[in-house]
Amino acid sequence: MLSLKLKSLCGLTALAMTSFLPLSAQAASCGGASHYGVNDGYHGRITASGERFNTYALTAAHRTLPLGTRLRVTHNNRSVVVRINDRGPYVWGRELDLSYAAFKTLASPDKGHINVCYQLV
Repeated sequence: MLSLKLKSLCGLTALAMTSFLPLSAQAASCGGASHYGVNDGYHGRITASGERFNTYALTAAHRTLPLGTRLRVTHNNRSVVVRINDRGPYVWGRELDLSYAAFKTLASPDKGHINVCYQLV
């Protein structure tokens, strides 16, 4: 009985330790990314965070990550750190909507969408 309680306690301790790992220790996620803010009417609009969208700032939209979260986004050995300040994208298969400036750091904006990996910073 005591060993069962100890195993249970150790299991809870291990669970608690894994639940509170630093965010940067979590694995990267990968998916599609697009850009927005140039010639689409979004520049200057109010974002989900309440700030005005600036297409020339290093920001991104994500459906569920907390607003203010910082991510390192990587594509073909290029990376950029962005801050989540909006919600989206609302297109199947896309994980992030990057600002024009963030997208341009990773690839030519002419591509429209790219595959990226991202990790919490």
